[in-house]
Amino acid sequence: MILCIGDVLDRDALADLRETVAAGVFVDGVLSSGWASRLVKNNEQLGAGPALAAAQDKVIAALKANPVFAGAVLPRRFAPPLFARYEPGMEFGTHMDNPLMGPDHMRADISVTIFLVEPDSYDGGELVMETTGGEAAYKLAAGSAVVYPTTVLHRVEPVTRGRREVAVTWAQSLVRRADEREILFDLDRVARSIFERDGKSEEFELINKSSANLKRLWVES
Repeated sequence: MILCIGDVLDRDALADLRETVAAGVFVDGVLSSGWASRLVKNNEQLGAGPALAAAQDKVIAALKANPVFAGAVLPRRFAPPLFARYEPGMEFGTHMDNPLMGPDHMRADISVTIFLVEPDSYDGGELVMETTGGEAAYKLAAGSAVVYPTTVLHRVEPVTRGRREVAVTWAQSLVRRADEREILFDLDRVARSIFERDGKSEEFELINKSSANLKRLWVES
């Protein structure tokens, strides 16, 4: 499941995050690459320091607080977010994110890209995913996120004008399998819709019961 979520960062939160990121120093993005992706990666990333640590905390807090993200991903833990920028001529060729992320080698189930600048401020820079239905390109409004399985091959098209700025992180889910997460997300949305319309009706209770029992089957402790 590939999911676009708007306003993960509202205007104030986005401005605060961008100010925090701007206070740091950017380094060659190859420094954080795997042995294969370093051959196709050409960007800059926020280097270690107080700005990076503060920005990482802000991104994780925003994702945890977003009900759509929480319902779709069922996050257990996060890898430390990265903050990347692409100047004209920069790109990130076709690659797959590492299966293990962060200093403790967390299993990465879901990749997350949060767009930090408006799409009309730069040309190119689309996030393109290779799916069974063909290629799909994403270039979302500032503050929006695209959430996708870490198993998907993807690339960032060359930037030809302006600057592309994103935050990227990865999550380990309480539910390992993507198809099971999607079923639980669908049931949760149906349950919430019924509850908003009818309250604690018989239909709501049955849907809610099924969702809870599936979590008992699928959630890894």
